[in-house]
Amino acid sequence: MHLDRVKEILSSDQEIAVHYHGIPVWIESIDPTASMAVVSERGAHDHKQLVSIDSLDETGKYFT
Repeated sequence: MHLDRVKEILSSDQEIAVHYHGIPVWIESIDPTASMAVVSERGAHDHKQLVSIDSLDETGKYFT
């Protein structure tokens, strides 16, 4: 995924489905200078990890 798209997802009013290695995740924050994002598995916000923005995939679906 590109940095600009991650920024759009973070500022969106909709919950856009994003996966990290096939696992649905919530993007908590980004570090644009390092192209990294802090993500947590959807429904389990207590375990956060730092991942490359390039490793995130948008599924094209929305959560309600």
